[in-house]
Amino acid sequence: MARIYIFKRFERFWHWEQAALIILMLLTGFEIHGSYALVGWEKAANLHTTAAWTLICLWLFAIFWHFTTGEWKQYIPTTRNVLAVASYYTVGIFTGAPHPFRVTRLSKHNPLQRLAYLMVKLFINPLIWVSGLLYLYYNELGASKLAAGLELGSIALVHTAAAFMMLAFLIGHAYLTTTGHTPFAHIKAMITGWEDQDEPVTIQEPGARS
Repeated sequence: MARIYIFKRFERFWHWEQAALIILMLLTGFEIHGSYALVGWEKAANLHTTAAWTLICLWLFAIFWHFTTGEWKQYIPTTRNVLAVASYYTVGIFTGAPHPFRVTRLSKHNPLQRLAYLMVKLFINPLIWVSGLLYLYYNELGASKLAAGLELGSIALVHTAAAFMMLAFLIGHAYLTTTGHTPFAHIKAMITGWEDQDEPVTIQEPGARS
């Protein structure tokens, strides 16, 4: 089994930091919503707001990094082999069939992943942030008449619906991390940066810059 260096240091940092902040926002968000009580409403609200602004800053830096390094191309959607990958996850994975997609430095995400990430980046994320900021600054916007016609309850409902969409994506994403040649292979790759390959490939050493 050969190994190839796939995920750069910033990618790994960005991935795990983003995951931690999203989970924190989900936990505190649902507490604010009244689903349960863990740390109290006021502390949950403060943590939620702090995590939101931290994640916005992280995303802005990540956008800059992706465009300056060219890594944004990893997320260009494609329908090539998308049916083969879908068939693998629904049938082939249970029959021992080989995965129809091979990870490389130039193609880190399979067609289904690219489509899922596109939906998150172009739909779920904007829905969360727009509704969240409208909710957070509703009084200020109302005073300036920018929130005219927008009801606070409707904004909160949209924000909660977007949170459930993100939760569904997180659950699906967590499940797919267990579908490697071992249950923790993909998780290990996102920690170390090295992806194991079943067939011999040219090993690419990590560069000095990442």
